Amino acid sequence: MKGTKPALYTSLSPALLHLYDVSRSIVVIIDVLRATSTIATVLFNGAKNIIPVDSVAECIRLGKQIEGITAGERDGHIAEGLVNGNSPFEYSKEFIGGKTLVLTTTNGTKLLHMALEKGAKGIITGSFPNLSAVCDYLVAAKKPVILGCAAWKDRVNIEDTLFAGAVISRVKAHFDINCDSSKMAEIMYNDAKDDMYEFMKSKNASHYLRLTKYGLEKDIRYCLSEDVANVLCMYEGGKLVKGNLPS
Repeated sequence: MKGTKPALYTSLSPALLHLYDVSRSIVVIIDVLRATSTIATVLFNGAKNIIPVDSVAECIRLGKQIEGITAGERDGHIAEGLVNGNSPFEYSKEFIGGKTLVLTTTNGTKLLHMALEKGAKGIITGSFPNLSAVCDYLVAAKKPVILGCAAWKDRVNIEDTLFAGAVISRVKAHFDINCDSSKMAEIMYNDAKDDMYEFMKSKNASHYLRLTKYGLEKDIRYCLSEDVANVLCMYEGGKLVKGNLPS
């Protein structure tokens, strides 16, 4: 019907993705701490592309085959057999410019492959560092959207929910949102937006505690910073590439 707005839903965990009509939707992969924040940073800093894979073995195999940089983590640590991890600070312009990164992570790359298998109409990755690019693209695309939180091993987490809420607060006028998880995400974001780091800390967020234990406070603060790597990260032909923002 003419004038009808596209629907927007929030899947708070990969375990809930099957409840949504993925095949008709653009899926935004959200893994704030730290995969999608690192993806935005890598493309912002001039990488040729990123190949997301769902296993360490495939990451190593493909990296050798194409002479790319292999990177990834499992449970917050650099994965065994890989040299580079999942911190955005590892990927300066001097290091990553013009190169291909092969990346595997505990949650984010897994969800991306789930969305692929379910026939997503389009896939982009979202994080606070590229928040505006995500919102501008979704509004311009005028298609149904699923905000897909990568969570932590299928357990709902605060930071991915906060990002979903940030997107909703900016784009809600352009979408039909009849979805309690989206309403919850926006309420949480409105409570947290003045200082998301302190919000995470005050709530003893599980991933905040996990990364703080590893001395990664700087990473957490960066990953909660809006538009510091504001590029559109699109999945095309098996790779994440820097997309064109709507004019």
